[in-house]
Amino acid sequence: MMDTLILRLVLSTLVVSSLVLTILSTKKIFHQHMSMKTHYRIWYFLFLPFMTTFLPWNFFQLGGIYEYIKGLFVINGTAFKDERISGSDISQTSNANLLHDFAVSVNNSAPTLFLHVFIGVWVIGIILFIGMALFANHQLYLLKKSATVINNQKVNEMLEVCKEVVGVKKKILLRETSLITSPVTLGLFRPYILLPKNTGEAFSLNELKYVFLHELSHQKNKDILVNYAMWLLQMVYWFNPFVWYALKNMRIDRELACDASVLKVLDESAYTEYGYTIIRFADKKYARLYGQFASGIGGTKEQIKRRIQSIADYKGDSLVLKWKSKGICMVLGIFVLCLSTFPTALADSNDVYHFSEKNTVYEDLSSYFNGYSGSFVLYDSATKNYQIYNQKKSEQRVSPNSTYKIYSALFALEENIISVKNDKQNWDGTVYPFKAWNKSHDLSTALSNSVNWYFQNLDRKMGKKQLQYYLHKIKYGNENLAGKLDSYWIQSSLKISPIEQVQLLYELDENTFGFNEENIRAVKNAIFIDKQKSGQLYGKTGTGMINEKHVNGWFIGFVKQEGRTYYFALNIQSEKGHASGSKAADIATKILHDKHIY
Repeated sequence: MMDTLILRLVLSTLVVSSLVLTILSTKKIFHQHMSMKTHYRIWYFLFLPFMTTFLPWNFFQLGGIYEYIKGLFVINGTAFKDERISGSDISQTSNANLLHDFAVSVNNSAPTLFLHVFIGVWVIGIILFIGMALFANHQLYLLKKSATVINNQKVNEMLEVCKEVVGVKKKILLRETSLITSPVTLGLFRPYILLPKNTGEAFSLNELKYVFLHELSHQKNKDILVNYAMWLLQMVYWFNPFVWYALKNMRIDRELACDASVLKVLDESAYTEYGYTIIRFADKKYARLYGQFASGIGGTKEQIKRRIQSIADYKGDSLVLKWKSKGICMVLGIFVLCLSTFPTALADSNDVYHFSEKNTVYEDLSSYFNGYSGSFVLYDSATKNYQIYNQKKSEQRVSPNSTYKIYSALFALEENIISVKNDKQNWDGTVYPFKAWNKSHDLSTALSNSVNWYFQNLDRKMGKKQLQYYLHKIKYGNENLAGKLDSYWIQSSLKISPIEQVQLLYELDENTFGFNEENIRAVKNAIFIDKQKSGQLYGKTGTGMINEKHVNGWFIGFVKQEGRTYYFALNIQSEKGHASGSKAADIATKILHDKHIY
């Protein structure tokens, strides 16, 4: 799942960066058509990509929406049909080798090292930001600890009057401390307004009124909560300069919006005095770390200068301006919602198949999977019902390994690279780790012994362009051929879920894709395993090995009975390296036996 995390991070970074540029452009183009509050609030849209990408829920089932939209552009659908092809002309020669494993280990040390370094550096950055957040909140704790109660009754009465004016009903603790030079508002659950020591004596009640109106506006707008959300965003995207620039501008817009909220409740004659009050709190040392989690009336001289200019230009929000602001926010919000879906939708569409069939029974078969993570999917052609163990794993796409050779053979037959009457390929003398591979093979023996070089030759002769055409035609998993041409199906880019395996087996048996029926019969003949009184078993194992460890095991196939066919796929995974196709076949045949299918 590490590659999925990286994919989501990269995609969401691109989305966030694009969104920052979009917001900046919107603010510039429509500067005169948005209120100060809107200039600040549209920055909230930055949080949406983070929520849709990293929070642990499937946001509005967007992955499913993506799959639906993607399906609209696919010519060949996967709808099941009722027509059936008789299996009576398939050879009945038993082939137990199809239940055995012949797999070559893939060395993933280089990619794994890169992924670990990439994630490691990112996590180190996050840890540093967590450390800074803890230190900053410790500073806030020390501020609150050092603060003393303000006993001046008139000052406390003024705070209550201002609370009523702003519309804040929550209890606010008013304190003073010598550790600050500018008023600050802090506290998520227990809000404080901290004043510098002796502010009550140094400032008139009228000036304190401006301070309280400003700080209470921060409280009303939940700016303290927004501060923590901003820090979380910066912590995740600490490497992205667009995020740093955006959050810097967001903090400035927050103060401009807060000033506008104060001016809204003041007479125009008081604007100048409010501006002078702000100037008195200009602080060169304002950029303290705890300032990331607290809000206040002060700021740097550069920020104060911009705020004073905004106060001088303030004219109030007309009804037209308010409606313009709402319209701009609505349009931008729709755009952001659409843009924000892509990191999750694209990442999930690559690794997860969204299954929505209603005729499904989810059952507990965990007793068969002792020590393994995995799933089992069974489709009954007679009842049109699914039986599934482990819903999440049944939709999870993983490497198909040698089970893909079924379709590699079919594609080669369709392209006349091999034919039913001429399917032999000569061994070139390369010594392979399995004795059975070190000789010439036809299609049947190649599938029986899972001979990698046989199918790699077929792929090379076909070429990536034509392979991509066929993968898209049958909608094989994620259809991803980004890996090397001789190994894209071996713990590489191509992935498929157990449910998709079952659906494709059905379509192979039914020939819903319109392939040459002689080719279909040849492939089915090559994967025939055995015949018993209960039915005929067809199947193919697959084993994924990474660094000499068996990490992925498959057994897929179908059982033909009189008048009905059961299609199944079983996948197991093991971090300890015990998952193999043979083990998957053992588990699957036990389940089929206990269900009285085979």
